Amino acid sequence: MSKIVFIDTLPNTTRLKWLQLLREALGNEILLLPEEIDDEDVYKIDLAIVANPRPRDLLRYPSLKIVHSVWAGVDKLVSALKSEELSGLKIELVRLVDPKLSVSMAESVLAWTLYLQRHMPEYAHQQATKNWRQLPHINSEQVRVSLLGAGEMALRSLELLKKLDYRLSCWSRKPKQLEGVNHFCGINGLKTMLAQTDILISLLPLTSRTYQLLDKKTLAWLPAGAKLMNFSRGAIINTTDLLRLIDSGHIAHAVLDVFDQEPLPKSSELWTNEKVTVLPHISAPTNKETAVRIVADSIIAYRTKGVLPKCLDLNLEY
Repeated sequence: MSKIVFIDTLPNTTRLKWLQLLREALGNEILLLPEEIDDEDVYKIDLAIVANPRPRDLLRYPSLKIVHSVWAGVDKLVSALKSEELSGLKIELVRLVDPKLSVSMAESVLAWTLYLQRHMPEYAHQQATKNWRQLPHINSEQVRVSLLGAGEMALRSLELLKKLDYRLSCWSRKPKQLEGVNHFCGINGLKTMLAQTDILISLLPLTSRTYQLLDKKTLAWLPAGAKLMNFSRGAIINTTDLLRLIDSGHIAHAVLDVFDQEPLPKSSELWTNEKVTVLPHISAPTNKETAVRIVADSIIAYRTKGVLPKCLDLNLEY
C-alpha cells in the first residue's frame, strides 16, 4: 500500500472531516498527516493532497511528483512553485475541477446579476431611510452583461444567463467562438467590451497577467453607472481605485465575494460603503463529497493505470 501526505492549514475539525472522507474513498492508499511521517519515509512520498498548504512544507518531500488540491483556487501555490525557493521541485500540480462547483458559481452569478439589475441595493437603502420610490424597471434583454474569463465556471454561467436573454459578452486570453456571446481578447478587446458593459463579472484566475487588471484605467473604460461583481480573486481589482470610482459615481455598485485579505478586516471601509455588497467568499463553496470523489478517482487512475489527471501549466499559471 502506498502512502500519501495530506498537507493543509485547515481548522482541526475541518481537517478531520476531509481526512475521514478521503480515507474512505482512497481504498488501499494510506493517507497521513505530515506529523505521522518520519524522516525516513519522506523519501517514499510521491503524492500529496493539499488544502491551502504552506508551500514551503512541500520541500520536506524530495520524491514528490504530484500535488492534488481539493480546491479550485491554487494561485498562491502556483506563485510559490515559480519562486526560487521551490524551483527545485519538479511536480505536477492538479487543481479541483468539479462540475458541481461550476453549477454553484453559475447560480451565484445569476442571483447577483438579478440583484444588480433589479436595483436591490438601492431598495435596501431606501427601506433604511423610509423612502418610497419606484426605480425604472429594466428587462434582462436590455442589460449588457460581460464576463472576464472563459473557463469552466464562466462557460456554465454564460449558459444560465442565456436563458434570460441577457446581451452577453466574454473576454479571455485567446480568441474563442461562443454561440450567442460576443467574444473579445487582448487589451484592445477588453477596452471595447468594457465600454459596452452594464454589469461586469470577474471569473478570472489570478496570475501575474491578471493581477490588478481592473484598476483606475480599465475601470474607467466602463460606462458611467456600470456595476460589477468579483467572484474570482480579490487581487484582480485594485480596491483603492475601485472605491475612488464608486465615490465619484462612475461605478454604481460592486458586489465583492473575494478580497486581498480574508476574512475582510473589520477596519476596511468596504464594510460601510452603501454602494458595496460584501460577501464572505460564498459564491461557489467546495462540496466535500463530490470533491473527494474526484480527487480519489484521479489518484486511483494514476496508481492503477499511470494516467495523470489534467495538470496546470505553470507558464500560464492556470
